[in-house]
Amino acid sequence: MWWGVGAALVANLLYSVGFVLEKRALGALPALSAGRPVRVVVTLVTSPSWLVGAVALAAGFGAQLVVYRTLPIAAAQGIFVSGLVLLLLLSSAVLGERPTGRERRALGTVLVALLMVVASVREEDEVVGGAAPWGLVLLVSVPTLATGVALYAQVERRARRRHRVPTNGIGYGVAVGLLYGVSSLAVKGAAGRLTGGGAAEVARALLGSPYPYLLLFTAGAGLVMSQTALQRCRASLLVPVCTTVTALFTAVAGTPVFGERLPEDPLPLFLRVAGTALALSVLLAMPRHDAPAGGTAVPTRAAHRRTPPCPPPNDEETDGNGSRRDPAAHPGLSPRQGPARPVRRP
Repeated sequence: MWWGVGAALVANLLYSVGFVLEKRALGALPALSAGRPVRVVVTLVTSPSWLVGAVALAAGFGAQLVVYRTLPIAAAQGIFVSGLVLLLLLSSAVLGERPTGRERRALGTVLVALLMVVASVREEDEVVGGAAPWGLVLLVSVPTLATGVALYAQVERRARRRHRVPTNGIGYGVAVGLLYGVSSLAVKGAAGRLTGGGAAEVARALLGSPYPYLLLFTAGAGLVMSQTALQRCRASLLVPVCTTVTALFTAVAGTPVFGERLPEDPLPLFLRVAGTALALSVLLAMPRHDAPAGGTAVPTRAAHRRTPPCPPPNDEETDGNGSRRDPAAHPGLSPRQGPARPVRRP
């Protein structure tokens, strides 16, 4: 079991460093769009600094395989989410991101909730599942993938609307977290098939299961969706939300799918159920949009229709001949659309 704990801590370090390096590299890249996946991939793989972060994430994925072979799903997810503390420290020191007070309290509560899940683990009572019925895995995975992609598309459509308050990444994080939750189930299933035997035997066992194909889809779609969202949103909020959704989905869905039973003692059972419910409730209560600068209220659509556009920033402009013209009589019109001089009544 302690090998699994050590591997989980190493995975936390690699994941946190990888996300921060990728976020830093994305700031120097052109704007990405999930609607152009090939262009996104080409842009990313031609960035050396982004590739360094991707290598760190790939190494974290390798450590995750060791974790799932030695720890129950619920315990593994609790340790993974504890790495959010390191991520917040790195994003603050390297990226200069400053979460709001409400976000810090929410993330702190999520951390406490998932530590409750870890505290519910009893080594002598836990069963590490290895195999699962493929039909049950697909029954859980396919609708979840469809929900994640549909939610991401919905957030994208809302973000394109005019006069829309900028999103802070909660919707993106939930959508990508669902995809990575399915990926975690696939990693768990693949790890259970890495048993003793020759390479050919292991390859046949993997290719004859749905796990490599789920991993291919979640890796490709997750790459495009997560990097596009990471470029637009703060890593200190997007990644914790994504990680929390992944952990909750994997623990809740993976425990029955892989035959890992819940604790029988009342206290561990309460800690696991209460911790999961607390983390989910905090996630649902978090704001979906960033507050405007200065804390001012954001005008509604009706207010936009009633209020004329702002006047031009300059008090005077020149016409095509170079002569100066006064501003238009109506503040919502540019100088060329109004009279050159205000009309004076006798």
